[in-house]
Order: sequence, then structure tokens, then C-alpha cells
Amino acid sequence: MTADVTAPGTDRPGQLPDAAAARAAMVARLDKAGDIQPGPVRDALLALAREALMPQVYVRRSKDDEKPPRWDLLDWTQLGHRPELIKLLYSGDSVSIQHDGEPIVGRTPSSRTGGTMTSMSTTLSVTVDLLQELQLAPGQRVLDIGTGAAVTAAVACWICGDRGVVTLDRDAHVTRAAATYLAGIDMRPVAVTGEGDDGWAEHAPYDRLLATYAVPWIPPAWVDQLAPGGRALANLTGASPSWPGLAVITKTHGGRIEAELRAVEFGHRLSHNFTRIFLSREFRDRIQAGEGARSFRSRHAPPADEDRAFWLALINLRGGLVRDWSANHLMIGAPACGSWLTARPDEDAGDWAITVYGPRDIWDEIQCVAGLWRAAGSPSGYRLHLDPDTHEQWVSGGTGTMQLSWPLGQDANPTPPPHPGAPQFTAAPPHEDHP
Repeated sequence: MTADVTAPGTDRPGQLPDAAAARAAMVARLDKAGDIQPGPVRDALLALAREALMPQVYVRRSKDDEKPPRWDLLDWTQLGHRPELIKLLYSGDSVSIQHDGEPIVGRTPSSRTGGTMTSMSTTLSVTVDLLQELQLAPGQRVLDIGTGAAVTAAVACWICGDRGVVTLDRDAHVTRAAATYLAGIDMRPVAVTGEGDDGWAEHAPYDRLLATYAVPWIPPAWVDQLAPGGRALANLTGASPSWPGLAVITKTHGGRIEAELRAVEFGHRLSHNFTRIFLSREFRDRIQAGEGARSFRSRHAPPADEDRAFWLALINLRGGLVRDWSANHLMIGAPACGSWLTARPDEDAGDWAITVYGPRDIWDEIQCVAGLWRAAGSPSGYRLHLDPDTHEQWVSGGTGTMQLSWPLGQDANPTPPPHPGAPQFTAAPPHEDHP
């Protein structure tokens, strides 16, 4: 497809300079940041009007710490809503489209109080990175798992042709909305409701498969439904969202599976079947207070933030750790047992100021795993092993006897038991798309 795809029932793009300009500006920002390359994905984003896919979206009206939260539903058919709606849709940020599992098509614009957002678009830079990694081409058969706002499905239809695209979501309201809005711009992929981990065998095999939610291991059905020469992508993440991994799986033309696990900066939210941990405001307040903590100096620096493969190894070898990325220094907590760490570099003294609390010595754990990672050759990525017979899965990195390795599975990541009086872990808010 090469035509400009606009929202049904509205003016042509030439009569909506604000929407068209916002679309071009969005792609220009991706260009400037180096997040997008010339090619079909960039062309698709320039052609696809996001208001066609998301004619109604939520905007939060309450402050982050205000309870209960409040949202307004903006509607493209309301002319007064359009300026704010355009700003949201073309910001590149995640956009919320569903509240508390409600039907999406045919809603009356109004306010919502309490509850949670249950479906949304992914942050655009993450979507673009994955779509480019897929290497989509005309005629490919594509399985999009986790329909959401149907942005991935729309780009796949634009590049590959809609006849070969299947988009799958567990929520029937989401798939109905996707089918309705995509049909409005003359795209008619197969939109089905089902459990994402099962894939969709009816239209298999697929040349490309993309899961838009994170999993702690790779569902065997995804590998089974991949065509020879095919490629699958999924974020491989445990309970902590702080250091995600990206599984890149290919099936050779001879049917052999080759896979790698890359340490990445951002990733999708964990599947609804699993609890995600995070540092609550109460937990962060305890860290700031520092009561009962132990402080000392260290000349051993932690690996840099850019050494993402190290941090990916840490979370898998030690488990239960979450980083507060809003802090201007290294701040890590273990919500299950109440332990925490802060580390600040002192350039004048040439060392680090360390504060630790709780039954886990997180600083010692970092230094221990750093030693293992360096002994393995400081790998920047890992091999992902998927046994087709036993369905066992594990990760390895480095070479020789010093290589790092850990298993994947529901109970694979270690998490020490909580101690009495410690703050317990809590599920993270579902509106976040990245650490």
C-alpha cells in the first residue's frame, strides 16, 4: 500500500494541517534521535493517521500521587478535543485506549475515576525498533500478538498486505475495536481473540511473529508456528521491569532454531499472568529516610548503565531487584525483603559512597555478579537455548568454563523470602511501558 491512510469520516489530510504536521513532526523527531531509518516502517508511519486507529483516547487529569486517579476520554469527532488529541497521539508516548476492560467502540466521551487503564499503545520508539528488527516485506505472513491499539497490525498490513496478517489479543473488546478501525482505513487482517501464549495455529506458519507483551520464557507455540526462514521477537523479562531483554528467534530454512537474548533499554509490560514488582512511594520514602542503614566507601565502581548485559545477568542470577530510574544516582531495592542500596560517585575522592539496608547486601551482590560477568569476557549479549523436545530453556554467555548461564521458567529467578516487618512487593501500575 502506498496511499495516504486517513481517519474515516473526517476531512482529508490537506484540510487538517495540524494532524498532518504533527505526524510529520513525530517522524522527524524519530529521525533526529536516530530511532528510525529510511525504509518501509518510516513510510508507513508517515502514511498512517493515528487518529484513525485511536479515535478515542484517555488523558489523565489527576496528579501522579492523587487518589483515586481521574481521566477524560477525548473523542476525535468532538472538534474541541482535536488539538489535545493530536498532541497526545503524535507525542510518541504510550496512549491509553481502554479503562477497566470496557468496550472500546461506541463510547460516549466522559470522565472516569478510579480503576486502571487496561489497553494502550506502546511507546513509539520501542515499536519502531521492533518493527525495523522484524524486517517486514510484502507478502509475508505476520502474527501480531497483543493487538492493543493496532499500530503494529496497521504497519504490518501497510507493508506486507493485510491478507497475510493476523492480530491476536485476549480481550474481545480490543480485537473488535482493531477490526472496526482497521476496516475503516481499508485494512482487513484476521483479528482474533485468544490467549497470546497459544499463538494462532489456524493460519500458521508465520514468516514474522511479534509479541507486544513481555514473557518470562518463550511459549513453545510461538516457535512451533514459525515458518522456515522466519523470525520472532519478544521481550524476555521476569518480575522486575528494570533491565529487559529482547529474544530474537530465527528458524533456518532447514528448520533449526537459532536464538539470542539482547539486553535492551526499554521493553514491553509483563504478561497479565505474572506479577511485576516495583518500588512503591512508601519504599522510596524509607530509602530517603535511611533509618537503620549502613554507610561505607568503596573504590569498586559498579558496571556502567550502558553495560546492559551485566544488569540483565544480575536480575536473572540474583532476582527480586528493581531500580528507581527517577533517582539521579544508583538506587536499587528488593521489595520482597525490604533491602535496598544507594550508590553515589564522589569524583573528588575518586570512590563511591554506598548505603545499604536489609538482609540482602545488594552492593556485594553487584560486585559478585560483576566479577562473574567480567570472567566470562564481559559479554554484550547472550545465547538463548530452546530445546524443542523437552521445552527446556536457558541462557548462556561468554566462552569456556567461566561462561554465565541461567535457566528460564516460572520459578527460575531466585527471590529470597521476606523478613518480618518488610514492605511486601506490589504489582506495578499497568500504564507503564518501560522501566
